[in-house]
Formats: sequence, structure tokens, C-alpha cells
Amino acid sequence: MDDNARPHRANIVDECLQSEDITRMDWPAYSPDLNPIEHVWDMLGRRIAARQPPPTCLPELRRTLLDEWWNIPQDQIDNLILSMPRRCKACIASSGRHTPY
Repeated sequence: MDDNARPHRANIVDECLQSEDITRMDWPAYSPDLNPIEHVWDMLGRRIAARQPPPTCLPELRRTLLDEWWNIPQDQIDNLILSMPRRCKACIASSGRHTPY
């Protein structure tokens, strides 16, 4: 499942999904994203983007992703999880529309 954002539609992502026989699910428009993992993906993406030199092939990208995944501080993950009540309240208050999260 993805939200049709550009990073999800990159050729390397399509190739990986096809190689693993993964089918995308439809995602409704304006669906609020309450999943804190999206922020973890953002952290991970920023860490990968900061790598010099950047990964140049899929196996190298895979190794780099795993390395960076394990280096995300646990307190950042904990803070995202603890933010769930605020996220849910903001979503309810906005009737499911955009929230600051």
C-alpha cells in the first residue's frame, strides 16, 4: 500500500516490488495517515540521502537501509509511538482532513 507519492513510484521501488511479487493496494484520497512508521521512513530516507557516496545498486541500498535502520535511536521511535493520542485527537478535530503531523 502506498499513497502514490513520487518516492513510492521510483523505478527501483517498482522493480523491487515486482521481484518480490508484491501487489500494490488502492489507497483512498484524503485518507489520514496516522501511522508513525511514515516518520520512521522519513528519518531513514534522510539518513540514506546523507550518505556519501550514496548507494549505487540494489544490494548496496539494502545493506545501507539495514545499517541505518538499526542506527535510529530508540527514543525517537518511542516518541513517535507516544504521539499517537495527539495524532488521533488532531485527526478527529479536523474531521479526517489535514493535520500538522
